[in-house]
Amino acid sequence: MMRHLICLASRCAGLAAWAWLAGCAASAPLPASPLDTSAVPMQASPSALPEGWQHGAFMQIFVRAYADSDGDGIGDLRGLTGRLDYLKDLGVSGLWLMPITASADHDHGYAGTDFRRIEADYGSLADFDALIAAAHARGIGIIIDYMVNHSAATSPLFQASAAGRQGPWRDWYVWQDEMPAGWDIWGRNPWYAHPAGAAAGHYLATFGVAMPDFNLRHAPALAYHHDSLRYWLNRGLDGYRLDAVPHLIENNAKDWNDQPESRALTRQMQGLIKAYPRRHVICEATAEPKDYAAADLCGSAFAFGLENRLVKAARGDAQALRELARYFDAPGGGSLGTLGVFVSNHDWFAGQRLWDQVGGDETLYRLTAATYLLLPGTPYLYYGEEIGQAGAEGLSGDPQIRAPMSWTADPRTGGFTTGIPFRPPASNVASHNAAAQAAQADGLLAHYKQLIALRKALPSIARGSWERAVADAATLSFQRKLGSEHTLVTYNYGTAAARLAVAGLPAGARLQAAHPLTAAALQADARGQVSVPLAPQSFAVWQVRAAAPAR
Repeated sequence: MMRHLICLASRCAGLAAWAWLAGCAASAPLPASPLDTSAVPMQASPSALPEGWQHGAFMQIFVRAYADSDGDGIGDLRGLTGRLDYLKDLGVSGLWLMPITASADHDHGYAGTDFRRIEADYGSLADFDALIAAAHARGIGIIIDYMVNHSAATSPLFQASAAGRQGPWRDWYVWQDEMPAGWDIWGRNPWYAHPAGAAAGHYLATFGVAMPDFNLRHAPALAYHHDSLRYWLNRGLDGYRLDAVPHLIENNAKDWNDQPESRALTRQMQGLIKAYPRRHVICEATAEPKDYAAADLCGSAFAFGLENRLVKAARGDAQALRELARYFDAPGGGSLGTLGVFVSNHDWFAGQRLWDQVGGDETLYRLTAATYLLLPGTPYLYYGEEIGQAGAEGLSGDPQIRAPMSWTADPRTGGFTTGIPFRPPASNVASHNAAAQAAQADGLLAHYKQLIALRKALPSIARGSWERAVADAATLSFQRKLGSEHTLVTYNYGTAAARLAVAGLPAGARLQAAHPLTAAALQADARGQVSVPLAPQSFAVWQVRAAAPAR
């Protein structure tokens, strides 16, 4: 959730953040008591999901934009539940839901007001329970976004903290009497004077005036988050995407990013979550994601820095290909196989939707998808990516990449709602929608289904080692191994036919095509080398089988 300044949508539209916050302070009386902060003991139960479910492909879903069940123009949990068969048919094993708990922004959800209540626009707790049960019945796990770093300024917890310097809630947030000087986080001072003036003081808000930072050195505040994590896990949730973990602790104006204390807190939360059977956790650790993966700080971490190389690599950029070939090399040897790989997500800083990145070139689109879906780690598709959905018409920034899902060609609604959608549809809704793609035997949707099925059929792709990655001109090859299974993956990103010289295979090994199935089998020579022919802008996957013993 690396937003430089968050613009709260809906009720805040047209108001400066300062005026909005001051208005909230003036118009919203302090509740008699803050939110439910009671202790939540662990209630572990067996997981409904198969072993290793977290290694399958995930779909990132913005519930507000996915499917509307009641015609109010806003997506909801019931709408998502109604689309689970589509997701099962696609082949995904997990869903990452952007925040679904109560928020002040009533849009992206990262300005949380109550960490134990479902956002009213999305439905009820019963709807959440029904979604979990329906997903599990289809072998799909669900993780949700959780914001440890901050809440909304309108949260009863922050209002109670600001109400008095001597009150019991004061230390739940980070305060200073005077405005600290010398701070610069993404071009601004993250400290803000509270509208109540000197009586309240100045608070730290890394992500903007409307989202103050919790004081996670304060044991009751940290315990509240731990209990809230358990609250949803006890209801059957399968894990979390922990938001903005490098920013849990800011020590001073110089040492504010990815501090050792933040890493320790992250590892602690990982332990809490994974104490539940077969739960999964992944972190937004933009600073040094490889560190988080190598040191097992968070189970998994998104592979930031890789996403901006993928399309360049698909275009045949030699430098991007070399960097991609080295990306998964772990310090001291081995590979970083626990990273979450993606080509775009809900944040504008990570890039436009893939359709817009490639300028509508479906060949590049397919190559890019085939690249990141066969790399180590767990792939995270962004909703609508599987059908070639573009950004929203006439919008920019984050809203552009968070358009309603394109289910049909309806130019007004895209099949997302029977009412008026909260945001304009994708610019290419007429041509690239789920209904149209489902009717195309060789469309993008079919391409994604094939790639996900290939991951499932070959466990070495989903969980295997990363070996002999070689980038040469506009070609790439790498090998994956798990147990006795050995897979070779080859790409030609160039516009002319190529032959890849592959080494490091067993002497005389036979290469059987796994994709495309029509490719002729190959055989390595006595030195374990083989020449792989590839058509322009194509890829091939091979199962490597040991040579038959001589008779």
